[in-house]
Amino acid sequence: MEVVEHPETRILPRDRRPDALGDLRVFPDEIICAILTNLTPRDVARLSCVSSVMYILCNEEPLWMSLCLNNVNGQLQYKGSWKKTALSQLNLPNDIQETCTKTIYFDGFSSLFLLRRHYRCYTTLAGFSFDNGNVERKNYLSLEDFHQEFDGKKPVLLSGLADTWPATHKWKIDQLLLNYGDTYFKISQSSARKISMKFKDYVSYMEIQHDEDPLYIFDEKFGEVAPGLLKDYSVPHLFKEDFFDVLERDKRPAFRWLVIGPERSGASWHVDPALTSAWNTLLCGRKRWALYPPGRVPLGVTVHVNEEDGDVNIETPSSLQWWLDFYPLLANEDKPIECTQLPGETIFVPSGWWHCVLNLEATVAVTQNFVNSKNFEFVCLDMAPGYRHKGVCRAGLLALDEGSLAEANTLLTEDGLSVSDQTCRQKRIKISEPSEETTCKIPANQTSINHKFHDQEFCYDVNFLEMFLDKGRDHYNSLWSSSNCIGPREMREWLWKLWLAKPGLRDLIWKGACIALNADKWAECAREICSFHELPFPTEDERLPVGTGSNPVYLIADHVVKLYVEGGLEASLHALGSELEFYSLLCKVDSPLQKHIPGVLASGIVFFENGSYNILPWDGRGVPSVITACNLIPENCSEVDFQFGIWSKRHFEYRNAGKSANDSFSSSKCSRIWPYIVTKRCKGKIFADIRDNISWEDNLNLASFLGEQVRNLHLLPVPSLDASRLANFEEKMEYPCGDGLLEVVTYKLSVLVEWDFFIKTLMRRKKDVSSRLTKWGDPIPSFLIEKVDEYIPDDFAQFLSSSENGEIDKPCSWIHSDIMDDNIHMEPCCTGSCSTEHSSDADLMHNGYANGHHGSREQTSWRPGHILDFSGLSIGDPICDLIPIHIDVFRGDPHLLKEFLESYRLPLGRKALHQKPAEDGSKLGRRLSYITMCYCILHEENILGAIFSMWKELRSAKSWEEVEIAVWGDLNEYSGFS
Repeated sequence: MEVVEHPETRILPRDRRPDALGDLRVFPDEIICAILTNLTPRDVARLSCVSSVMYILCNEEPLWMSLCLNNVNGQLQYKGSWKKTALSQLNLPNDIQETCTKTIYFDGFSSLFLLRRHYRCYTTLAGFSFDNGNVERKNYLSLEDFHQEFDGKKPVLLSGLADTWPATHKWKIDQLLLNYGDTYFKISQSSARKISMKFKDYVSYMEIQHDEDPLYIFDEKFGEVAPGLLKDYSVPHLFKEDFFDVLERDKRPAFRWLVIGPERSGASWHVDPALTSAWNTLLCGRKRWALYPPGRVPLGVTVHVNEEDGDVNIETPSSLQWWLDFYPLLANEDKPIECTQLPGETIFVPSGWWHCVLNLEATVAVTQNFVNSKNFEFVCLDMAPGYRHKGVCRAGLLALDEGSLAEANTLLTEDGLSVSDQTCRQKRIKISEPSEETTCKIPANQTSINHKFHDQEFCYDVNFLEMFLDKGRDHYNSLWSSSNCIGPREMREWLWKLWLAKPGLRDLIWKGACIALNADKWAECAREICSFHELPFPTEDERLPVGTGSNPVYLIADHVVKLYVEGGLEASLHALGSELEFYSLLCKVDSPLQKHIPGVLASGIVFFENGSYNILPWDGRGVPSVITACNLIPENCSEVDFQFGIWSKRHFEYRNAGKSANDSFSSSKCSRIWPYIVTKRCKGKIFADIRDNISWEDNLNLASFLGEQVRNLHLLPVPSLDASRLANFEEKMEYPCGDGLLEVVTYKLSVLVEWDFFIKTLMRRKKDVSSRLTKWGDPIPSFLIEKVDEYIPDDFAQFLSSSENGEIDKPCSWIHSDIMDDNIHMEPCCTGSCSTEHSSDADLMHNGYANGHHGSREQTSWRPGHILDFSGLSIGDPICDLIPIHIDVFRGDPHLLKEFLESYRLPLGRKALHQKPAEDGSKLGRRLSYITMCYCILHEENILGAIFSMWKELRSAKSWEEVEIAVWGDLNEYSGFS
């Protein structure tokens, strides 16, 4: 601050803050700076002209770093300062950029907040090491000693594991710059956008930057962009066991990272994803580590656990800020376990341990996360639906309110007791002050970790932690946490593959499956169904549900037992009811589709009552008494043969369109009731298991088979619908208009009654399409999400019209809606003799495959036999069935789509109208590609994620029309046949 001296006294300059900030002067500087980060660069530039203090606040480099990173998406090149870099993104003329970067100085203003931030930006860490660390150091540790002393127990710093790696001399900054200077690597930073930099540009940034939390390379795809780096190191022998190895490379979660960062960069406090363990080997530079045992939340860290899906978010200061501002406040007994890691050393971080890393100089490292027999149950626990257990895993007993805390004390001494539900929607756990009562002890001879929080002992043992699971949730059915490292389908596939690949560890795998999937409950249901219908009980090999679907499925001898749980009880009843109605119709009209659908042997409802499971047979007709007791009788169903049939299901889907999974009807009583079906087991294998090993000719035969069978499906008569149920229906929708207000628009539909539910469902899905796509996020381009409302039509009746007067004159069809690679069954056959006609069972047995198991002879050819899983049946536009077939089964191959259409031979619209633009220039109803693309956008599943993952070049598309033509353009040449 400038001071003006006078002969007799010193007079301080007048404080500029009141006049310069006006009413904003009541806010602390950190709040004002936080507000500024939400503005655009142009608005910040304008605001800097308002006053001298605003000029100072609006020219802070940390502010412009935030503005820049929030606006860049893709490749980044640092221009010497963040303000210059941000301004270059706006493509401003050079003379304007030069004017905007001139610095002006003022007196009469001071800010402790800005001073501290400035200090953090320019501080050096040469003397910041912690040489007398208390993390144990070991040289050349044996695998037996590692498992006995450290794995699953405590961290250790290891020497000698990287001595033979080429990376020890090749992974220096100068050498990497020489070999990979033009290679783009991913950058880790606080922005949600994905950023990459050329390595030579990043090195230039490292040398000149003065950021308090610098960018650093944290790239899980480095092996793909620079394969040579994978040859420079190998997984140390102590960490070879990794249960994720059973998954294909593109299906396993991210597990290895290249880590490069300058002085002051690092990783703030966190627990590794999915409670995995990790090793980190340093190749150059020095890192300072701080660690706390599981459940011990560091000072200054806040844990957020969302009740809806169990998503966990951590609010934490940067690693440098924590060491400068929080570490000095800790009493000696509250300080973390610490060490300084030197080049060539490898640190092991056990499952669930909090850790923070600060780079004391420019560093290069490689790290990998892994799942082994010591942490497998914890990983399954972290994946399980619910929220309470996630909070307890990370914050210990601090995650519980007072009432639950009292019960937790009981749980420590008594097994089997449940914990009452918390009442808050979001649980926040914060340590604001160090506690004198907090102690930590790590017994070396125990697999669990015990420590105390405010005299409450916390046991990090899976048998204790799983008591906090939400017992009322069906783990096949509940909302999956967005923070989980893999999705529910991948989780089910992973457990099933482990079950097959590691028979010696089945007791452990079963325990994990019970935690994550409620496998014990579903197995008991399956046994009860088998007992009731006099079927064989599941063998040891058959004890775990199979496949990746959202419902538990068991392959038991020659039978398939499927329990319906997806979407809750009401959705499950409609799924089975519609399927049984469909099978009844197939028999009634003697459709040729019958022989390509597994035969139904039994169906019913299994429910838990009075401490035991019970069976109630149900063929889809009427309303079973156990369902009547739940008040789930469909409206106007008294005269309908299948009360939970297809039209009742369409009405249910319409009511739930746009709602979250947690909004569906559920109760503790209804969560103990599950419909089921028993079908005949097909011989052979599902297409998903063999798709990469079958010939092109087999793929063409499959496309032709699907075209023929989908044609048979779409030719089936649709059950009649009582028009009185939809009389005078009006749909009111809210759309944004000027001044931030909402305009209520009323639609009164005047189309064929069979199309009513379909159109109304589309209208509801359009209402929140932007927010839904934003939530799904990457790889859907944000630019296209901003344009989606312009692309989707407002008038869905005209959208579907295939005539000049706007009428929908094509009929509704049955649609399967889920013909994917795991719902197609293939049968082996002799080379040269495959066709879509059946061979005898004796032929199949001779060819070496029966009941889905390998025989003694290798096969070279496969033919399609059955389409599975009709629980997703619906009534609507037949085009909808093309979407999963083309995207998932054909993987976008236009030749297979053409083969399919040549066998399908049904009109999807009128070619005369496909290419003809409307007079007002709109696209409505004019292109099959446009209609299909709109269905992809409005689909309840993330179809767009699959599209942009498959067609990576479309991530830079400038319009939805460009995506539409690339994916679905071939449909515009199809006219169909009468």
